[in-house]
Amino acid sequence: MTARALQRKVHMGCRALGLDAETRRALQEQVTGKASMRDMSEADLKAVLTALKNQGYTPPKNPNWKPRADRPDLRYVHALWGKLARAGHVTSGRRALNTFIRARFESAWGHVPVDVDALREADQIAAVLEALKAMCRRHGLSVTK
Repeated sequence: MTARALQRKVHMGCRALGLDAETRRALQEQVTGKASMRDMSEADLKAVLTALKNQGYTPPKNPNWKPRADRPDLRYVHALWGKLARAGHVTSGRRALNTFIRARFESAWGHVPVDVDALREADQIAAVLEALKAMCRRHGLSVTK
């Protein structure tokens, strides 16, 4: 996590606990010996964040977070999609992957689950994997686990 992201989290924590700027600076100086966040390293900022958590701050949960797929073959689907996205060949994210699967397989399967992690039939998962592996090979990406 970058220093700027940690600074944002510290500000969010102080806001949630109702700490004003003067109290925040006093806490920062007590924890790290530095009153200004600009002078702090990432380790210092993490220490301040830990102090805020000890005072009762709980960071908000990401509403878009989904748990990891429970099947290894589905995790491999996500891994291949991520590899293609990092290489710039597809749009990243679960929504884009679901759109790809719907566009590619809906006519052959008759219907497609709303989410890729809802796939349960091994032949359907294998078809998605083979399509993604073919895309990786076309773009010169490795398909080994």
